[in-house]
Amino acid sequence: MAEIRNYTMNFGPQHPAAHGVLRIIMEMDGEVIERCDPHIGLLHRGTEKLAESKPYNQSIGYMDRLDYVSMMCNEHAYVMAIEKMLGITIPVRAQYIRVMFDEITRILNHCLWLGAHALDVGAMTVFLYAFREREDLMDCYEAVSGARMHATYYRPGGVYRDLPGEMPKHAPTQRHSDAETKARNADRDGSLLDFIDAFTQRFPGYVDEYETLLSDNRIWKQRTVDIGIVTPERAKALGFTGAMLRGSGIEWDLRKKQPYDVYDRMDFDIPVGTNGDCYDRYLVRVEEMRQSNRIIKQCVEWLRANPGPVIVEDHKLIPPSREHMKGDMESLIHHFKLFTEGYCVPAGEAYSAIEHPKGEFGIYLVSDGANKPYRVKIRAPGFPHLAALHEMSNGHMLADLVAIIGTQDIVFGEIDR
Repeated sequence: MAEIRNYTMNFGPQHPAAHGVLRIIMEMDGEVIERCDPHIGLLHRGTEKLAESKPYNQSIGYMDRLDYVSMMCNEHAYVMAIEKMLGITIPVRAQYIRVMFDEITRILNHCLWLGAHALDVGAMTVFLYAFREREDLMDCYEAVSGARMHATYYRPGGVYRDLPGEMPKHAPTQRHSDAETKARNADRDGSLLDFIDAFTQRFPGYVDEYETLLSDNRIWKQRTVDIGIVTPERAKALGFTGAMLRGSGIEWDLRKKQPYDVYDRMDFDIPVGTNGDCYDRYLVRVEEMRQSNRIIKQCVEWLRANPGPVIVEDHKLIPPSREHMKGDMESLIHHFKLFTEGYCVPAGEAYSAIEHPKGEFGIYLVSDGANKPYRVKIRAPGFPHLAALHEMSNGHMLADLVAIIGTQDIVFGEIDR
């Protein structure tokens, strides 16, 4: 008789379905996972330590690079923590702009998650569909900040600048006729708000296309239904947040339970699952995209009707305009001091959390009164989810591990911060 025994194998660290530099050591009984031990630290960049050596404003750009699929949401928690310690209230227009871009970021995140999750499980078309929508939203990022990904658009006190009155247009090329170029620029004749409004009109139809491809697809359901089940009690005990918690049937969303900025003025619903499996978490995130679309529409409507300042008028925190800086000595001194030394935050501590696309993203900030933080601790939503990988995959097949990593929506920039 052949000797049958368990064997140990590596999944990653450079595995196409690991969504980052993740090494998992698995103990297998044939195709069945008996033990699953995730190893992290292979990407570690020391973001929290780096933030202690820089003035507050210079770390905003580091936040973008944590979960590099949810850029502005990371910035939001960081600048809110600084604002809490400085005791400043930002203009209402800036709050609406932040909420609108948080929801644009949520759709960006979920489009990448959906495309990558489907690709991991074996459905290729969804990936191409989802990236079509990401292109439009990346153009919105570029219009307000000049960068398609790492925007650094939120600032303590508001946002960097108001929404632009025009959108960049596609230039004619040899590969596109004049008629094709005109069609590509169809929604770009107006302002950024007009472009976003046109996007919100067509986006529900795109989500219908995703659902047509997946929701009743028997292969998709075979790969996700009853896979990686987490009970509501275990989800709470394991520290789950976001869609991972709501997929298990717990209606917890910081936008409703602990509203920040103008979320208390928004009309939207919290989607909740019943079974706590990969399929329920998929349905929750798809419905979240529809709800984000609703919120963006409300923001566009308000922003059109209510012009106003988008950042506080305090030159100890915010640089004066270039025009003033060139002609006024006091403004020049403010500008110089701000970009060389920054500003001092009163001694104390603050925790600020937002409903990030992946769950609760929190920044715990400690200040000793200097111009740089004494301590920055990031509460990354993906970390507790990854810690539950063994519990979610125990007893499943090797192929199911890929679906479970996909349903967790892991990005390693925030885990190996």
